[in-house]
Amino acid sequence: MKTPALPLRAGLLLAGLAAVFASFPARAAEKLKPIADQNEGWFPFAPRAEKFGPDSGFDLRDLNEKQAGQGGFIAVRDGKFVHSQTGSPLRFWAVNGPPHELKDRDALRRHGRLLAKYGVNLVRIHGGCYDQSGKLEPEQAKRKIAVVESLKEEGIYSHLSIYFPLWLRPKPGTPWLAGYDGKTHPFAALYFNKDFQEQYRQWWKAVLLTPSEATGRRLVDEPAVAGVEIINEDSYFFWTFAADRIPDPQIRILEAQFGAWLKQRYGTLDAAIQRWKGVKVPRDNPAEGRMGFRPLWNMFNEKTPRDKDTARFLLESQRAFYAETCKFLRGLGFKGVITCSNWATASPQLFGPLEKYSYTVGDFLDRHGYFGCNHKGQFAEWSVRDGHTYSDRSALRFEAEQPGKPKQFVHPAMDPHYDGKPSMISETTFTRPNRYRSEAPLYYALYGSLQDTDAIVHFALDGAGWNVKPGFFMQPWTLMSPAMVGQFPAAAWIYRKGLVEPGEVLVELNLKLDDLLDLAGTPLPQDAAFDELRLKDVPQGTAIKPGNVVDPLVHYAGRTSVRFSAEGGPARLADLGPYVNRARQSVTSTTRQLKLDFGKGVLYVNAPSAQGASGALGDAGPTRLKDLIVSSDLQLGHVIAVSLDDQPLASSRRILLQVMSEEKATDFRTEPVGESVKRITSIGRDPWLVRELRGSVRLLRPDAAELKVTALDHSGYPVEDLGPATTIKLRPATIYYLIHAP
Repeated sequence: MKTPALPLRAGLLLAGLAAVFASFPARAAEKLKPIADQNEGWFPFAPRAEKFGPDSGFDLRDLNEKQAGQGGFIAVRDGKFVHSQTGSPLRFWAVNGPPHELKDRDALRRHGRLLAKYGVNLVRIHGGCYDQSGKLEPEQAKRKIAVVESLKEEGIYSHLSIYFPLWLRPKPGTPWLAGYDGKTHPFAALYFNKDFQEQYRQWWKAVLLTPSEATGRRLVDEPAVAGVEIINEDSYFFWTFAADRIPDPQIRILEAQFGAWLKQRYGTLDAAIQRWKGVKVPRDNPAEGRMGFRPLWNMFNEKTPRDKDTARFLLESQRAFYAETCKFLRGLGFKGVITCSNWATASPQLFGPLEKYSYTVGDFLDRHGYFGCNHKGQFAEWSVRDGHTYSDRSALRFEAEQPGKPKQFVHPAMDPHYDGKPSMISETTFTRPNRYRSEAPLYYALYGSLQDTDAIVHFALDGAGWNVKPGFFMQPWTLMSPAMVGQFPAAAWIYRKGLVEPGEVLVELNLKLDDLLDLAGTPLPQDAAFDELRLKDVPQGTAIKPGNVVDPLVHYAGRTSVRFSAEGGPARLADLGPYVNRARQSVTSTTRQLKLDFGKGVLYVNAPSAQGASGALGDAGPTRLKDLIVSSDLQLGHVIAVSLDDQPLASSRRILLQVMSEEKATDFRTEPVGESVKRITSIGRDPWLVRELRGSVRLLRPDAAELKVTALDHSGYPVEDLGPATTIKLRPATIYYLIHAP
């Protein structure tokens, strides 16, 4: 498709903006026009104040219950989240939030209404109820109650996460955490310190048992609380577990527990040391009944008998804590679902399955994962600042985070299911300022559907409005943006309505626990950095041999299942030949509804009720799908049509056409500093800008001329009738179109 000459393109943009701005107050329109004039090729994204009117071209509120919990507490049946009273299954399209700026219930409920409009039906409320020393702050517990009750009114469930080691810096003299200096975070301590566990339980009692000031009801009795999370991002099997990172009084507790465990296993510590062929560590003190811990790197690389015993002890300790905490929460009366934790490990292949097995005492498994962009600089882990460097990186092409490296086949969306339990990813996003982050919403919706993921929780709502949040820094994961929440309507509809079918189960693993404890590992490591250099490790047929790693592209073709047992059993690997074509750099789902061309970087969806293309549309050329043809010269664009009336696109009378390119902050500027690396010279300011949209969508239905097309503004409300739906010429500043019967 040839790019239009500047005068024509400018004319189209002005016409499109005029229609959008027509719905704005005069002052707002006047303020936005200069920004549009100064940013050739981009338009300002500025949704008007939401009125929640019945004329909205999309409003997903009716997907939610009238009130969250009206079908009973959330439960688990047959590997799915269900309403306990009706047994009806559901998926959660969710966010981490709400923003801290929302102080009163009216503001919370209004924002909940906005989230419901965009398809959200669960919020993960992630934050403590205590200060950094661990002192209970009752007002924080009361706020959680207010948030739950406000979201409930919009049919939105809550998921509670109240403990993360980074939120604590115990002061010297803390009776339940001796040895800390007021600067150190207590990683791993909760697993073994009984006094700390008792303090932690008091926090849960404050959150779950405090009566609401508005209703008198306790959260433990509230079915709108879907679930709770025991601990966020901590593990014995992650790098934060090391003897030199844990204060001496604390590590002594764990060393004594290890010594007692070894005595029970071998009779004496001398017998254990003999079994270990004399392998010792400096902190060993058999006279005091304490045995130390080797570094994790040594454990998973050397796998000595001592390392295997250590792994077994740590697993039993971690799993026991989760089991005891589940029992405690049930004893309080909590009836929703419980998950243990969500963290990565130092070795996805060897420690990863042990970590997952420790979670199976809970009702479902959780995980975290971010798609990063080589972002570096001071405080880059939580902020974007002038002077930081980064690289643009496409997930659709499996680009490695380090520029110039081979394709890297790992992504947070890859989702094995364990022991037949539901699966949640409670923190995920494509981090800013990667221009390719606009790939994210459809990517998660489509592959989450294919793998039958049960909950996708996007991180994070750091603000209630559509703001860039200007300041001396910005957040790297802001969700209230055109590329993210702006694409939720079609993405959430696809995911929650099941418009893309789950794939066939292509891998079934039956892992023997003793083998895992002998550090034999798994052939399906989650979060492993598998790249093109390891293709030699992929099974060449349907038999998995020692040392093999299942081709990670299996997650783009269908589903995977892992089960743990004392007996183990044979593995089943389906023939991936019909789906994975490495020569052509493509992978097709078993349903034939999804195809990823990871050479060009284009994802196609061709389901009866959802069709479109995402990625390098210009390289793809005109794309013919079952019911429409998408044409665009955008090198980063996303065009998706979804049926809104439970009919296939071939007969639907109400279709949402959603279009996106990429976003940036106004005045965002960079300079090159190396191969594919940029340095930020200005983080920018409000408002968001979106690259102009170009192309066309041709509806192939014989009755296309009888359907009408209405352009919607950035909030989804009608601004202009565009005529029949035979061929829809994409307008530079229009993101949403409603195709409907007259």
